Amino acid sequence: MRTSLTTFFAALLLAAAPLAPAAAQVTAPADTTHKYENPAGVSPVRPNKPFFQKKLVKASIVPAILIGYGAYTFNGGGFYTNQQANRDIHKLFPTYRTKLDNILIVAPYAELGLVALAGVESRDDRINTGLIILKGEALMLASVFAIKNLSHETRPDGSDNLSFPSGHTAQAFLAASIVHNEFRDKSQWYGIGAYTIATSVAALRMINTKHWQSDVVAGAGIGILSAHLAYLSHRNRWGRKPRLLEGTSFSPMWQPGPSGGMGLSFTWHPTK
Repeated sequence: MRTSLTTFFAALLLAAAPLAPAAAQVTAPADTTHKYENPAGVSPVRPNKPFFQKKLVKASIVPAILIGYGAYTFNGGGFYTNQQANRDIHKLFPTYRTKLDNILIVAPYAELGLVALAGVESRDDRINTGLIILKGEALMLASVFAIKNLSHETRPDGSDNLSFPSGHTAQAFLAASIVHNEFRDKSQWYGIGAYTIATSVAALRMINTKHWQSDVVAGAGIGILSAHLAYLSHRNRWGRKPRLLEGTSFSPMWQPGPSGGMGLSFTWHPTK
């Protein structure tokens, strides 16, 4: 009897005991390693780039090499002198003379306009592109004429002493650089074509005995540098759609009578 009662109470306790809960899902602890690196509302601190990775430095490397070589060979210096280059050029073109260089200096700008008219989207809108051109032209012309009047180098044909650097070459390479910058995201061939034209201008200036090699090489560097400086100093602040105050509306109006006429009504209603 005692055994039966013991068995009965044991079974009753087992029946009344709650079922064991299912094993809880184990979640991985949150990664707090970078918890305080970028607090909410605080911009991350960007490390300073090395000087050779900055935009101005990268934009100046090629022009600096060209201008440096022009200065190195200026007035008969260098391992391949102006006189040697002039001699070799006129061995190849002893009698050829042309005025084509005076036309080709604007050919890259003509390419810029034709490509835009063809519907190819440029990097900047027309107003900003025009402002960049004006800025680049001002930088290039000021640099070229200042250096010409300081250097007093005589041209190969002896016509004057304004040989260094080549203004034609600087003009052509400035325009070619702008074409390259405006359309390089669409195709590199636009820039290649423009730089080919600019190089032809430089070659023709030497063939026509108007410039030494130092003049055209330095002129190319000045043109490219002027374009790069124009872009680096531009912030695209013009040519955007005008921003109207919220709640502003315009409507045409007509005032009858001898002193009346057509006009435009301006209305503003606060929205908040």
